[in-house]
Amino acid sequence: MRAPAIRGLGVLEGEEEREGPDRILALPRPERAGDRFRRATRECLLGLAAVDAMLEDGGASRKEIAGERTALLYVTAAAYGASNREFIERQGGVMHFAYTAPAVVSAEVAIEFGVAGPYDILIGGAPATLRAIRQAARWLEAGICDRALVLAVEIFGECADLYARYRRFYRWPLVESAACLWLEPGAGELSFHSARVARRGDPGRAGERFAAGPLADLRDRRAAPAGGLIELSGWWRGEYARLELRPERARGSAA
Repeated sequence: MRAPAIRGLGVLEGEEEREGPDRILALPRPERAGDRFRRATRECLLGLAAVDAMLEDGGASRKEIAGERTALLYVTAAAYGASNREFIERQGGVMHFAYTAPAVVSAEVAIEFGVAGPYDILIGGAPATLRAIRQAARWLEAGICDRALVLAVEIFGECADLYARYRRFYRWPLVESAACLWLEPGAGELSFHSARVARRGDPGRAGERFAAGPLADLRDRRAAPAGGLIELSGWWRGEYARLELRPERARGSAA
């Protein structure tokens, strides 16, 4: 499969550890002007901020990603946690239908930035993000879109006590993250491999980021020389996946 070119990548990660035994590196709620965002969820605002960071990295304006030729793929594993808890415990939140939480994030991004092309929502950890990148590559190669945004948002603070009960399943600390990758048609090579494993693989990073992990890894590895191989991998609930790509830099991308 043809590997897409990387035009921009924005990654936001928690840095300050919360007090207490849960060991969560939290991201603050971003401030955004306008009445429409007054009742927005924290994950929605972080998703918007990740797109802003991606545009800055790519040296581009909003109008360059607006329109029907931009696809959006949203990935998350923890999205239902905060919304379901808020709904079940009736904490006076804004989510009336908790099961729509992932759709709300992608919808807010689409509205704010004028993205009106194909979209998809994948629920899961790192392997789901690698599949989203592969799906974006397929759409680009088939001419279904001219550019694709892969967005991942993971928040943990609202359910810190619940995660603490099952800490043996994850690599700690949990790192709240929001990341967005802008892909365009390229001429490199891409391959994807997935297998069921008895034991989890080592993510190679300090802390667990769930779906945002591969995009954080890509940020650190994208400086590979032209034509160099970039390997991204991740584990989730018994599945280990690996994505290999040799991307070319997109036209108009920042040096």
